[in-house]
Amino acid sequence: MLVPAPGTHAARLVLIIPRSAAAMTICPRTPFSQAELTGFLAPPQFNGPEHNKMKSQPWLTVLQQLLVPVSRPTASTKLKQTALGITPVNSHADGGPTNPRNSFAHVEAAGWGQGLSTLTRITRMNLRHPWQVAFAIGSTFIAATLQLLIPVLLGRAVDQVRSGGSISGDVVEHRLWITALLLLTISVLRGLFTLAQNYFAESIRHHFAYELRLACYEKIQRLSFSFHDQGHSADLITICMLDLEGVCWYFSSALIRAVLLAMLIGIGAYILLSADLALGALALSFVPFVAWRSSRTQLKLRATWFELQGRLSVLSRVMEENLCGIRVVRAFAAQAYEMLKFERASKSALALAWERVDIYARDTSAMTFSFLFAMGLVLWIGGNKVIAGEISVGNLATFLTFMTVLQMPVRQIGLMVNAFARASTCGSRLFGFLDLDVAIKEAPHARPLEISEGTMRFENVSFSYPGAENRQTLRNISFQARRGETIAIVGPPGSGKSTMAHLIPRFYDVTSGSITLDGQDIRHVTLSSLRRAVAVVQQDAFLFTTTVENNIAYGDPWANESRIERASESAQLHNYILGLPAGYKTVVGERGVSLSGGQRQRLTIARAMMLRPSVIIFDDATAAVDAATEQRIRSAMRRFATDRVTIIIAHRLSSVMHADQILFVENGEIVERGTHDELLAKAARYKALHDLQTHAGNDMLNDDDGAS
Repeated sequence: MLVPAPGTHAARLVLIIPRSAAAMTICPRTPFSQAELTGFLAPPQFNGPEHNKMKSQPWLTVLQQLLVPVSRPTASTKLKQTALGITPVNSHADGGPTNPRNSFAHVEAAGWGQGLSTLTRITRMNLRHPWQVAFAIGSTFIAATLQLLIPVLLGRAVDQVRSGGSISGDVVEHRLWITALLLLTISVLRGLFTLAQNYFAESIRHHFAYELRLACYEKIQRLSFSFHDQGHSADLITICMLDLEGVCWYFSSALIRAVLLAMLIGIGAYILLSADLALGALALSFVPFVAWRSSRTQLKLRATWFELQGRLSVLSRVMEENLCGIRVVRAFAAQAYEMLKFERASKSALALAWERVDIYARDTSAMTFSFLFAMGLVLWIGGNKVIAGEISVGNLATFLTFMTVLQMPVRQIGLMVNAFARASTCGSRLFGFLDLDVAIKEAPHARPLEISEGTMRFENVSFSYPGAENRQTLRNISFQARRGETIAIVGPPGSGKSTMAHLIPRFYDVTSGSITLDGQDIRHVTLSSLRRAVAVVQQDAFLFTTTVENNIAYGDPWANESRIERASESAQLHNYILGLPAGYKTVVGERGVSLSGGQRQRLTIARAMMLRPSVIIFDDATAAVDAATEQRIRSAMRRFATDRVTIIIAHRLSSVMHADQILFVENGEIVERGTHDELLAKAARYKALHDLQTHAGNDMLNDDDGAS
C-alpha cells in the first residue's frame, strides 16, 4: 500500500481493489497491466505543482510512471520514490511492515453533520467543492435568463413582419436580421452556459461519488468481524453502489434542477401574466396538473424502484452464491435447480419492471394530453383576441413559445421531487452504514506494542459473541506462552478453539479478563502494531487473483525474492512453484481455485511466515495437508518458531504431539493441560481422543489390507 508522503503530490495505491464480488491485488512488485487496473472505481486526486500535468494523462500512464517494476527497492529506486513523495507504508528499514496512515481527508469528511437531516448533510458535503458549485449555479442562472429571452425575441420578430405594410421592406429586413443574429447569439450563449452547468454539476457528482466510494471502502476495512458475521456481502454492495449513486445524483438532478425550474417557471409566469392576465393564466393552466402528475408518477416509480432494488439484490445474491459454490453445484449436478432459482428471481424482477413501464407510459400520456389541450385553448382564445385587436400576433407567438419552453422543465418537477426523495432514502441508508460504530477501535492514548521477552498471557478470559451475550463461548481461560514455546489447543468442534485465536489479534474484544503481550494489554496498544506482531493462518485459505509471488509477499510487498523463496521452502511449496508455467509469476485463479486445498494452505502458511511476527497462530492450517508434508512443514517450523510464540489449533493430534503444552478445551473451558505424554498418563479426555484417532487409523489400514 502506498500513501502520499507529507507535503507531496504522490498518489495513493491501495493493494486490494473490489471488482464485483471478487477482489484483486495490485502489488508494486510487478508492472501494472491493463487488466489489473480495471478494478479501480475512480482515479485518486493529485495535489501539488504537477497536478495539471498528471491530471491530463491517462490513469494507467500515471500509475506506470509512479511505480517502477522492481522486486525490492534499490538505492536509485528509493531516490525516485523520494522525489515522487512515495512512502512504502507496509515496509520500513528492516523490511517489516509499518503502520498505514489514515485515508484521505474526505473519508473523514463523510462523517460530517451527524445528527443533521440527510439532505442537509449531503448538501454540506457537496459544498466541499465551492468553486464548482458556484460555477454550476451561476451558469444555471445565466442559461435560464437567456432561455427566457428567446420567446420575447420570437414574438418581436413576428410583429416586425406583420408591420411590414407601414415600413419599407429594407427596414423590416434589417430588423429581422438583427433579431435573427440576437437569437443566434443568445442560443449559442445559452448552449455554452448549459454546457458549463452540466460540466460542473457532473464534476461535483463524480468527485462526490469518488469520495463516498473511498469512505465506504475505508469503513469496510475498519468494521469488526462481528459486523461481517451478521451482514451479507450483497447487501453491502447494494449500499455502497446503488445507494451511493442515488446520493450522488442529488446535486445535478435535484439542486441544480430546482434552481433552473424556479427561474423558468417564476420569471416565465411573471412575463406571461403581466402581458395578459387571462391568457397567461390559461397558458400556465397545465403547470399544476403536470407538476402534480409528474411528482405522483416519480414517487410511484421510486417506491417500486426500491422494491425492484431489493429483488435485484436477491438476484445478485443467487448469482454470487452460485459463483462461489460452482464446484459444489457441478459436483451434485444441480445446474437445473440453480437455473430454476435464478429464473424465479429474474422473473420477479421482470414483473416489477413491467409495472414500472406501465406507470410511466400512462402518466406520460396524461401529461402530454394536458399540455396539448392547454396549448389548444391558448391558440383558440388568443386567436380571438388577435382578431379583436386586443393582442398582436407576436404576443400570441410569445405565449405559445413560452408554453413550449416550460413544457419539459415542468415535467422535470417529478424528476426533481424523485431526486430529493431518493437522495433522502438512499442517504439515510448510506450514512447509517458510514456512521456505524466500530466495535474494535484503539484506545484514545494507545501506544505501539513493544516486544521484549515475547511472553503472551491469557488472564481469566471470558468471551461471548455480540448478539449472544447470554451464552459464553469462553469461560475463565488462563495460560501463558513464552518465546520459543509451542502451545497446542485441541478439543471437539465448537469448543471455542478458533475463538481464542481470533481474540489475540483483537478481531474481537474479550468480554472479561485480559490478554497481554509482555505485560501490555492488547486493548491499550495500537491495532497496527498488534497485528504486525500477531499473524494468523486461517482455516479458510483465501488467496487473491494475482501471482503466487504477490500472494506470498502480501504482508510485505517490498520483500526480496530470497525471503519469499525461504518462506515457500519452509511451507514445502517451493518445488511445486518452480514447476508452474511461470514459476512465482504464475497467476492463481479467483480465490486460488487453480490450486489444491493443501497447496492453498501451504501458500497461506508461507504468507504468514513472511511477516516475522512475535506470535504466529495456525488455526487448523494443515488440515488439508498430507501427513508426510505436514511432518516436513513441522520440521521447518521448529527453526522458525525458536524466537516467537507458536499456537497450533488442530483436530489431528499428530499435529500437536510435539507441543510444549497442550490445552484441551471443551465447552469454552480448559479442562486439561500438559504435554502429550502427561495427558496420555492422565487417561482422560485427551487420551480418549488420541485412542479414537489411533484406532480409527488402524481400522482403515486393516480394511485396506483385507481388501487387498
